[in-house]
Amino acid sequence: SATIRFVSLLGYKTDDSLESKYRRLKNQNLVPTKRLPDALIIGVKKCGTRALLEFLRLHPDVRAAGSEVHFFDKFYHKGFEWYREKMPATIEGQITMEKTPSYWVTRSAPRRVYAMNPAVRLLAVVRDPVTRAISDYTQSASKRPSLPRFEDLALVNSTVGWGGTWSVVDASWPPVRLGVYARPLRRWLRRFPRSRLLLISGERLVADPAAEMARVQEFLGLKRLITDKHFYFNSTKGFPCLLKSEGKSTPHCLGKTKGRNHPYIDPVTIERLREYYRPFNERFYELSGINFGWP
Repeated sequence: SATIRFVSLLGYKTDDSLESKYRRLKNQNLVPTKRLPDALIIGVKKCGTRALLEFLRLHPDVRAAGSEVHFFDKFYHKGFEWYREKMPATIEGQITMEKTPSYWVTRSAPRRVYAMNPAVRLLAVVRDPVTRAISDYTQSASKRPSLPRFEDLALVNSTVGWGGTWSVVDASWPPVRLGVYARPLRRWLRRFPRSRLLLISGERLVADPAAEMARVQEFLGLKRLITDKHFYFNSTKGFPCLLKSEGKSTPHCLGKTKGRNHPYIDPVTIERLREYYRPFNERFYELSGINFGWP
């Protein structure tokens, strides 16, 4: 109450953003400094990593790199000072973050991240691997209209004894391969304890973003300031949008590249993929300690 009276006297409104405003006032003499990340969003591609980052940007104690830096997969040779320069300036008490989904599947990434900071906090978003594969394909098809049908890429025909053909899943196709989450998770857990890696449900991030963000804020040691008041559901796009954000005070969604309509996929193909992923999903549930309930 004393803080509220003090800040009110200085002309600040005592609304929901009071705490962040007071923090800025209190730290106005501190010099912002570029630091290596305290937390990383390491994946998974087409599972909601962009949404997670934009939701986190709502928090006054989070500052994130503006684009995917790809340090731990492509530019590690440039060194940690180069990486530090790519980070936003922060003051004491703020978290520096970076998002590059390809870290999830980069074999050398866990070792390299550990060399930077063994105590770094890792976040990974996962979703039903079948839906993820279709979303991955949809993004590629939007850039390459001549791309073959999803069914023709996800399945291959194999000749069998009686001269007929039957379709099997092409496990080497990247959109299919990326949905086998247990393999990368095992690599990350060889370097980092389970307590340092938070797995986020892409489905829940859409269905109940406030609840999933509550888990994220707790994991990062942040005060719970991102709540349901920040979101509204856009029925046209089919996912939550922001009532306001760090850069905009008006309602807006993440952009036209998010929430693309998926093409019609033959149900037989979908069922073949579900059968393929089922044992891998079970291993992932066991390894992670979470049953995500995918079909």
